[in-house]
Amino acid sequence: MGTWDVGPFDNDTAADWSMKLDEAPADQREAIIRGALTAAIDKEGNVAGIVADEAIAAAAVVASQRPGGATITTPYGPDFLVNGGTLNLPPDLDGLAVRALDRVLADEEWRTLWVDSADYAEARVRLLAIRGVLAC
Repeated sequence: MGTWDVGPFDNDTAADWSMKLDEAPADQREAIIRGALTAAIDKEGNVAGIVADEAIAAAAVVASQRPGGATITTPYGPDFLVNGGTLNLPPDLDGLAVRALDRVLADEEWRTLWVDSADYAEARVRLLAIRGVLAC
């Protein structure tokens, strides 16, 4: 897996997930987001890797649709959102996203992947910022 920066879409897995979300019919996007968040919550053991990367991207999408959420501008995010599109997502996704992010942040394997990098603090701050939008 390639990771090139600390943003929620700055790795191969998240970019692929974004493309899947982008290409899905509008009425299936909520289920894709919910599935990524639920996978992180329900996974036994470590969530680092594909499950964490998809959950982080999904949480960033949910947060982008909430007041105070960062607009998705990266070319690795879903094109329909980068181009100004929106999603009408139910409020319960906020809590799911918070729980998924909490699992990732608490995951020892995820921390280990980042802790050896000088970017760990920034990666953690980015996740906490997304979480902050969703926890309001």
